[in-house]
Amino acid sequence: MCSAKGCRADAEWVLAWNNPKLHTPQRRKTWLACEEHREHLSQFLGVRGFLKDVVRFEEWEAPRQES
Repeated sequence: MCSAKGCRADAEWVLAWNNPKLHTPQRRKTWLACEEHREHLSQFLGVRGFLKDVVRFEEWEAPRQES
C-alpha cells in the first residue's frame, strides 16, 4: 500500500532511502508509492538528501544485512 498520507492505492514503486545522521550508509529504509504519489514522495526525500534509489515494486530486492 502506498505510504502517502491517506492513500490506499496499491504500491507500484519502492523508494529506498536513509538519513545519514541516523543510519549507517548501508542501511536502507523504504517507502512504498503508487504511480500518483511516486514523484511527490521522491521529491520529499530528495530535497533532504535521503533518497538513494527508486525501483518498481516487483523488481525490488532488499539489501541483505550481513551478520
